[in-house]
Amino acid sequence: MTERLDAALLIGAAVLLVAVGAVRVSTRLGVPSLLVYLAIGVAIGEDGLGIRFDDAELTRALGFCALIVIIAEGGLTSRWSALRPVLGVAGLLATLGVVVSIAVVGVVVHFLLGVDWRLALLYGAVLSSTDAAAVFATLRWLRLPPRLVATLEAESGMNDAPAVLLVVLLSTSTFSGHAWWQDALLLGYELVVGVGFGFGVGMLGRWTLRRAALPSSGLYPIAAVGLTVLAYGVATVLHASGFIAVYVAGVILGNSRLPHRQAILGFADGLAWIAQIGLFVLLGLLSAPSRLADAVWPAVVTGLALVLLARPLAVLACTVWFRAGPRQQAFLSWAGLRGAVPIVLATIPLSEGVPGAVPLFDAVFVLVVIFTLLQTGTLAPAARWLRLTAAAEPAELRVETAPLERMQADLLQLEIPAGSRLVGVHLDELRLPVGASVTLVARDGVGFVPAPDTRLKVGDSLLIVATARVRDEVERRLRAISRRGRLARWLGEYGEERDD
Repeated sequence: MTERLDAALLIGAAVLLVAVGAVRVSTRLGVPSLLVYLAIGVAIGEDGLGIRFDDAELTRALGFCALIVIIAEGGLTSRWSALRPVLGVAGLLATLGVVVSIAVVGVVVHFLLGVDWRLALLYGAVLSSTDAAAVFATLRWLRLPPRLVATLEAESGMNDAPAVLLVVLLSTSTFSGHAWWQDALLLGYELVVGVGFGFGVGMLGRWTLRRAALPSSGLYPIAAVGLTVLAYGVATVLHASGFIAVYVAGVILGNSRLPHRQAILGFADGLAWIAQIGLFVLLGLLSAPSRLADAVWPAVVTGLALVLLARPLAVLACTVWFRAGPRQQAFLSWAGLRGAVPIVLATIPLSEGVPGAVPLFDAVFVLVVIFTLLQTGTLAPAARWLRLTAAAEPAELRVETAPLERMQADLLQLEIPAGSRLVGVHLDELRLPVGASVTLVARDGVGFVPAPDTRLKVGDSLLIVATARVRDEVERRLRAISRRGRLARWLGEYGEERDD
């Protein structure tokens, strides 16, 4: 037994280190890291190094555990000031959008691939959820308007819950055993009650962590992540949606001024990376490359139906009620990234023994590989083509600094690209609010403390310390000057988000 454990630890450590190194390589090559992890799983699998793994039920259980961690990290790192304006449209995309996507994909798959309605709707349900890991990992590297990023992140954090519920419903033997309105009421109950439990656990956790005097700073990150998992457990035990509870609890805790907040975010980020690596490698192990050739045609048909019909129609149906222009709608349609979540969801009918579940799993696996490679690589060009790139958007740096915590302040980084009206502006002309200051400028690889008359240049990187009270005002001011220059306020520009 000990020898087997030693061998497992050796293989696990080697895979983890190779996966960590692969992040650097994939970034340089422009290949999504999740595809590298899947490839590692396939390489060490039965058709590669010979490790045999075909336990769909275990994969489903471990996949759910990984999703809990990934969604918790997404909630913890989401800012409420960015989420609040987009909750309506993100909520519709996560509910009505899921239903529209299932219906459209189901119709296309039924008539073009000739499968029965139950399996066709399962194709739609499995693929209806955008992947939180893919969205969080990809969009935060792009220069996009915060509202657009927040919409996609909130949608990916919330739409796992209805997707899981519908896949389970379609996969169980009780399918079609009762009226549709009963299923709709059940779905509504699980989502609403899940939100309630997530809110309750989050508020209780915030109150406790603010007042608890734990003996070690390392216990605070463990307690914060443990609270998000507690939200999942409480919700699921009471037959509510655990995934939505995790996200809500994470958002509340992440937007609270907790002790050692930066350590909490760093710990959650590390756990999320481990969860992603383990999940993708495990899914690669479960796949069988010898079967994948037969899945290419179903994957292409289903993928084209999803990307060209289902996703655009779902976005249109959900955003028509809000101030979203055609460029935003086009990007939202193209940026509905699929990743590990659809493959995990495909293990549900596989573990339930649904007829046709094996071809479904293979088709989803191939689809995720093809369309992740296609979509992820084209997001940045698509944003530029649609003129959605944001010239100046400060990003929070996760630096563990006790003085900043005591002052309730954040450290922001701002890079000045070509075309920004910030170029040529003197530092004192920024007129940042009291409580914010540019503390360092990095130019041509050299950092220096700026003076009030320092003139900003293309390529400058600014470090800005801002208290929590004025952080949003700082971002609006920088956005306004980037658009209209030093006379932004005189020209009626206040840096508010625009949907044009």
